[in-house]
Amino acid sequence: MIFDTHAHYDDEAFDEDRDMLLSSMQEHGIAGIVNIGASMETSAHTVELTKTYDFIYGAVGVHPNETGGMQEADLCQLRQWSAWEKIVAIGEIGLDYHYPEPPKAVQIRWFEAQMDLAREVGLPIIVHSRDAAQDTADIMKANHAEEIGGVVHCYSYTKEFAREFLNMDYYFGIGGVLTFSNAKKLKEAVSYIPLEKIVLETDCPYLAPTPHRGERNSSLNLPYVVEVLAQIKEKTPREIEEITFQNALRLYRIQTLTQ
Repeated sequence: MIFDTHAHYDDEAFDEDRDMLLSSMQEHGIAGIVNIGASMETSAHTVELTKTYDFIYGAVGVHPNETGGMQEADLCQLRQWSAWEKIVAIGEIGLDYHYPEPPKAVQIRWFEAQMDLAREVGLPIIVHSRDAAQDTADIMKANHAEEIGGVVHCYSYTKEFAREFLNMDYYFGIGGVLTFSNAKKLKEAVSYIPLEKIVLETDCPYLAPTPHRGERNSSLNLPYVVEVLAQIKEKTPREIEEITFQNALRLYRIQTLTQ
């Protein structure tokens, strides 16, 4: 059985067939999914999804690209949502320097504020980091993120930076990019990262693996990632599924989900 630790099934890309697709997951071996908030609106949608589907859990938070209009009142709402038993993390939060807006200072402010919230409510964080490796690591260390716990989502940096996040005992979200022919740096990092710190993710509807690159992604594509990960780690696909499943439960501190 497979656990998809990072998905966006509230996205409009699923509007036409969301229920049909999600209702088919368990018969195709997808035992659990965590839907991830990226804004106040999508966090609200995530909470509703967790109420509709037994096997869907959620994370609430504001993505760095969405922090430009964030207010203190939003933290209060996130705190309220985090009390729902099926909300298992604060995220996705972090830094994204790919575009010039919002300013770095704004992103850093709300990254730190949401880390503080996670510490307060006792939940792990889901870290989004794009073109911001050093700042992400430095800010996490300065804010003692090792005390909070969590995962670096869609890990895309070098094995040297992986060491910094491993020193904070973080997990690494690995998805479709691992199957790309140009993913040499990521494959080197994944070879270095202990399997016990790797979790599977899709980031769907984005980042579909080869041979579906460019198409709408879903959790049903995770066996392609499992296959490549099994080759790198010299394990069977079944072993990869079992180990990453247990990793996901530990990451999100889920007690009740069974394979």
